[in-house]
Amino acid sequence: MNLHFKRLDEQQAAPYELLLLADPNKELVDEYLSRGYCFLAMLENELVGEFVLIHTHPRTLEIVNIAVQEPFQGKGIGKALVLRAIEEARTMNAKTIEIGTGNSGFKQLKLYQRCGFRIVGVDIDFFIRNYDEELYEEGIQIKDMVRLRMEL
Repeated sequence: MNLHFKRLDEQQAAPYELLLLADPNKELVDEYLSRGYCFLAMLENELVGEFVLIHTHPRTLEIVNIAVQEPFQGKGIGKALVLRAIEEARTMNAKTIEIGTGNSGFKQLKLYQRCGFRIVGVDIDFFIRNYDEELYEEGIQIKDMVRLRMEL
């Protein structure tokens, strides 16, 4: 698979179809896009995935959004996105990279841990506090944010 990455520049339209797949709250998406770095994963000339990094603390970056187009899921693109995010964090001289996922994100938890992240905590009721509608995944209501971290 010949996947290549490019950083979204200010003149390009944000890939909301993908961004909202990972986070349905457009206000939150717009907020972190305004202060973060969005990277696009391209296969040939087709957008297949994206991730967004933001600074959360000195020398700490967080992956706040990561998504793969549905037809391309299960093909290793998610792992490539996570590994590229780690590489970008190192390039930006971060010492720590973090990521969070919903309590029902079993596939995501497995992927992030396989990429070297470790669970460091749970933000109880994160999705209840930050989203007006109830969110579900795999038939489970998403209530809590599972937080993971990697020291670089």
